[in-house]
Amino acid sequence: MVKRCITATVLALMLLTGARAQKRQVMLDKVVAVVGSSSILYSEVENYAQQLVQQRREEGYTSDRDPMNESLEALMTQRLLYNQAQIDSVEINQGAIASTVEDQVQQMIAMEGSISALEARHHMPIFNIREILRQRYEEQSYAQEMQRTVVNKVTVIPGEVERYYKSISRDSLPIIADQYVYAQITKFPKSMTAAKQRTRERLVDMRERVISGQAKFENLARMYSQDGTAMRGGEMDPTPLAQLDPAFAKALEALKPGQVSEVVESQYGFHIIQLLDQQGQLYHFRHILLRPVYTSEELGESLNMLDSIANLIHTDSLTFEEAALKFSDDASSKMNGGIVSNHDILERYSPMDAASLTVTKFLKEDFGRFKSLADYNALMQLKPGEVSSAFLAEDMLGNQMAKIVKLVEVIPTHTASLNEDYLRLEEMALADKQERVFREWLTKKIDAMYVYIIPEFRKGEFENKHWVK
Repeated sequence: MVKRCITATVLALMLLTGARAQKRQVMLDKVVAVVGSSSILYSEVENYAQQLVQQRREEGYTSDRDPMNESLEALMTQRLLYNQAQIDSVEINQGAIASTVEDQVQQMIAMEGSISALEARHHMPIFNIREILRQRYEEQSYAQEMQRTVVNKVTVIPGEVERYYKSISRDSLPIIADQYVYAQITKFPKSMTAAKQRTRERLVDMRERVISGQAKFENLARMYSQDGTAMRGGEMDPTPLAQLDPAFAKALEALKPGQVSEVVESQYGFHIIQLLDQQGQLYHFRHILLRPVYTSEELGESLNMLDSIANLIHTDSLTFEEAALKFSDDASSKMNGGIVSNHDILERYSPMDAASLTVTKFLKEDFGRFKSLADYNALMQLKPGEVSSAFLAEDMLGNQMAKIVKLVEVIPTHTASLNEDYLRLEEMALADKQERVFREWLTKKIDAMYVYIIPEFRKGEFENKHWVK
């Protein structure tokens, strides 16, 4: 798999360790490398190395490489990617960065107990902490997007997958853990229309309060918005329309500075939006996000209905497949006997490849990433062929629903084979090819970009020997 240069967790930890060492860095810090127009400080390398060692210790393994040299190479790679992203005018989602930063700051405040305690811990005001995190997350985002741009068009054909499989020795073939094939019947509350209307009415009321001067938009966002930007009064960093939900972008584009939109329904829920200003293609705005909320009675109706269906299946009055076709609200599985796949995710994020990349076998780690953890918890209570009682779950957009599941098959842990695990092997072959393409691209960029490493670090072990010029 193509390596991420530096994780979000490490970034936050770098801030923590960096702030504690701030005073001594004034005396001891120095530039150890320059890549393009970006410098790398000794303290950055040291802090990142400490976190690498700690992270690997927690994960139960160590590396043969000197952590200082490994950290320096990772940081140089990130700086190169960042500089190339600026040259290529790569775009990133500034709004997502703002949300991530605010989430991180709130976690840090919660850990310390108060803003003043956090400021005292790091010897700097809260806005400086935010700015440090923003710069680091922004650089990481540019680097990741640049790397994605490099490997995005890489594909593999069946012949390449087969060659990749045959190139692996039998002893080194990947082990595929237990996989679960299951079917589902889902039911949204009958009151979904009513719940959506209640949500709209709440936002209409908020909009009227803002327009009439009874309340400030940012205060209402802090109190009620279900978005990560709530603590910032719903404010997003300037963002191009192309990076926003289409319905959201259309409403935002029609606003003038200071105006508040009508209620907008997007894939994430319902919003009202206030445009702050526009500079070229960048829109600076606030928004309030609300999702439909159901009463316990409304959710109970769906649970009771599915429990009744489950009873019919248990008494052989109805097959699961017939029930899925007749009653399920999930369009992507009901026509296939309720069999669950990743087709809904692929359809949203890579529609061109949705059919060819569809899988119906899920590893334990796929639950919580692609599918609901509630599904996994229900499946663990079943034997193949059994059907669960009704339970509450959420779809990929956070909408609540009731659900029953049937465990169709558990495929035991086994050594990967070309026939049974082609899609998993295709993923691995693609990742291997992407890494090779990226390394070749990186070498060319290292040769073309200004790179300087101080003498005492030049003798270190670098995976890419071109860093030392």
